[in-house]
Amino acid sequence: MITFQPLESADIETIVPMMQDFYAIDNYPIDVAISKALFLEFLENEHLGRAWLIYFDNEVVGYIILTFIFSFEYKGTIAFLDELYLSEKARGKGIGKAAVDFIQSEARNLSLKIIYLEVEGHNQNAQQLYLSKDFTVHNRKLMKFIL
Repeated sequence: MITFQPLESADIETIVPMMQDFYAIDNYPIDVAISKALFLEFLENEHLGRAWLIYFDNEVVGYIILTFIFSFEYKGTIAFLDELYLSEKARGKGIGKAAVDFIQSEARNLSLKIIYLEVEGHNQNAQQLYLSKDFTVHNRKLMKFIL
Protein backbone atom coordinates (compact mmCIF):
# COMPACT_ATOMS: atom_id res chain seq x y z
CA MET A 1 0.00 0.00 0.00
CA ILE A 2 1.29 3.46 -1.01
CA THR A 3 0.56 6.44 1.24
CA PHE A 4 1.73 10.04 1.43
CA GLN A 5 2.20 11.81 4.75
CA PRO A 6 2.81 15.56 5.09
CA LEU A 7 6.33 16.30 6.22
CA GLU A 8 6.67 17.45 9.83
CA SER A 9 9.69 18.86 11.62
CA ALA A 10 10.25 15.50 13.33
CA ASP A 11 10.72 13.98 9.85
CA ILE A 12 13.71 16.14 8.92
CA GLU A 13 16.14 13.53 10.25
CA THR A 14 14.47 11.00 7.92
CA ILE A 15 14.26 13.10 4.77
CA VAL A 16 17.74 14.66 4.71
CA PRO A 17 19.61 11.32 4.33
CA MET A 18 17.30 10.48 1.42
CA MET A 19 18.08 13.88 -0.06
CA GLN A 20 21.78 13.07 0.25
CA ASP A 21 21.19 9.82 -1.67
CA PHE A 22 19.20 11.70 -4.32
CA TYR A 23 21.87 14.36 -4.79
CA ALA A 24 24.61 11.73 -4.96
CA ILE A 25 23.06 10.27 -8.14
CA ASP A 26 24.24 13.32 -10.10
CA ASN A 27 27.06 14.37 -7.77
CA TYR A 28 25.22 17.48 -6.58
CA PRO A 29 26.67 19.08 -3.47
CA ILE A 30 24.60 19.11 -0.30
CA ASP A 31 25.20 20.72 3.05
CA VAL A 32 23.26 18.72 5.64
CA ALA A 33 23.06 21.54 8.19
CA ILE A 34 21.77 24.00 5.61
CA SER A 35 19.25 21.46 4.30
CA LYS A 36 17.89 20.88 7.80
CA ALA A 37 17.59 24.64 8.39
CA LEU A 38 15.84 25.07 5.04
CA PHE A 39 13.31 22.37 5.93
CA LEU A 40 12.51 24.16 9.19
CA GLU A 41 11.98 27.44 7.29
CA PHE A 42 9.92 25.65 4.62
CA LEU A 43 7.66 23.95 7.16
CA GLU A 44 7.07 27.21 9.07
CA ASN A 45 5.71 29.00 5.99
CA GLU A 46 2.90 27.23 4.12
CA HIS A 47 3.18 29.81 1.31
CA LEU A 48 6.49 28.25 0.27
CA GLY A 49 5.00 24.90 -0.66
CA ARG A 50 4.35 21.40 0.63
CA ALA A 51 6.38 18.24 1.20
CA TRP A 52 5.40 14.63 1.82
CA LEU A 53 7.09 11.40 2.76
CA ILE A 54 6.17 8.45 0.56
CA TYR A 55 5.38 5.19 2.35
CA PHE A 56 5.17 1.73 0.81
CA ASP A 57 3.89 -1.00 3.11
CA ASN A 58 4.42 1.34 6.10
CA GLU A 59 8.09 1.98 5.23
CA VAL A 60 9.43 5.38 4.11
CA VAL A 61 10.69 4.92 0.55
CA GLY A 62 10.89 8.49 -0.75
CA TYR A 63 9.69 12.05 -0.66
CA ILE A 64 8.09 14.81 -2.71
CA ILE A 65 8.71 18.55 -2.47
CA LEU A 66 6.37 20.96 -4.23
CA THR A 67 7.29 24.67 -4.08
CA PHE A 68 5.02 27.60 -4.91
CA ILE A 69 5.52 30.61 -7.18
CA PHE A 70 3.07 33.40 -8.06
CA SER A 71 2.62 33.95 -11.81
CA PHE A 72 0.78 36.70 -13.61
CA GLU A 73 1.09 34.76 -16.86
CA TYR A 74 -0.76 31.78 -15.37
CA LYS A 75 -3.10 33.95 -13.27
CA GLY A 76 -2.19 32.76 -9.82
CA THR A 77 -0.08 30.34 -7.86
CA ILE A 78 1.90 27.78 -9.78
CA ALA A 79 4.12 25.02 -8.50
CA PHE A 80 7.53 23.61 -9.14
CA LEU A 81 7.94 19.92 -8.48
CA ASP A 82 11.29 20.58 -6.85
CA GLU A 83 12.07 17.00 -5.89
CA LEU A 84 10.57 13.55 -6.27
CA TYR A 85 12.82 10.84 -4.91
CA LEU A 86 12.33 7.11 -4.52
CA SER A 87 14.88 4.82 -2.92
CA GLU A 88 16.45 2.35 -5.31
CA LYS A 89 14.52 -0.59 -3.83
CA ALA A 90 11.21 1.26 -4.35
CA ARG A 91 11.67 1.90 -8.06
CA GLY A 92 9.79 -0.08 -10.66
CA LYS A 93 6.81 -0.84 -8.40
CA GLY A 94 4.38 1.83 -9.59
CA ILE A 95 5.18 4.12 -6.67
CA GLY A 96 6.44 6.90 -8.95
CA LYS A 97 3.21 6.81 -10.95
CA ALA A 98 1.19 6.95 -7.74
CA ALA A 99 3.32 9.87 -6.53
CA VAL A 100 2.69 11.86 -9.70
CA ASP A 101 -1.05 11.11 -9.51
CA PHE A 102 -0.98 12.28 -5.89
CA ILE A 103 0.86 15.50 -6.75
CA GLN A 104 -1.53 16.27 -9.60
CA SER A 105 -4.49 15.74 -7.27
CA GLU A 106 -2.95 17.88 -4.53
CA ALA A 107 -2.22 20.63 -7.06
CA ARG A 108 -5.89 20.68 -8.04
CA ASN A 109 -6.95 20.76 -4.37
CA LEU A 110 -4.59 23.69 -3.78
CA SER A 111 -6.00 25.53 -6.84
CA LEU A 112 -2.59 25.64 -8.48
CA LYS A 113 -2.52 26.61 -12.15
CA ILE A 114 0.42 24.58 -13.47
CA ILE A 115 3.23 22.32 -12.29
CA TYR A 116 6.71 22.80 -13.68
CA LEU A 117 9.56 20.38 -13.17
CA GLU A 118 13.02 19.68 -14.48
CA VAL A 119 14.48 16.28 -15.16
CA GLU A 120 18.03 15.24 -15.92
CA GLY A 121 18.64 14.44 -19.58
CA HIS A 122 20.01 11.00 -18.73
CA ASN A 123 17.03 10.02 -16.56
CA GLN A 124 14.93 8.33 -19.24
CA ASN A 125 12.73 6.51 -16.69
CA ALA A 126 11.66 9.78 -15.08
CA GLN A 127 11.07 11.41 -18.44
CA GLN A 128 8.85 8.53 -19.54
CA LEU A 129 6.96 8.64 -16.24
CA TYR A 130 6.18 12.36 -16.56
CA LEU A 131 5.22 12.07 -20.23
CA SER A 132 2.87 9.18 -19.38
CA LYS A 133 1.19 11.45 -16.81
CA ASP A 134 0.48 14.21 -19.37
CA PHE A 135 3.45 16.45 -18.66
CA THR A 136 4.79 18.01 -21.84
CA VAL A 137 8.18 19.31 -22.85
CA HIS A 138 8.04 23.07 -22.45
CA ASN A 139 8.92 25.08 -25.54
CA ARG A 140 11.03 27.52 -23.52
CA LYS A 141 14.53 27.14 -22.19
CA LEU A 142 15.02 27.07 -18.45
CA MET A 143 17.76 29.52 -17.47
CA LYS A 144 19.29 30.47 -14.15
CA PHE A 145 21.29 33.22 -12.52
CA ILE A 146 23.11 32.25 -9.35
CA LEU A 147 23.63 34.94 -6.71
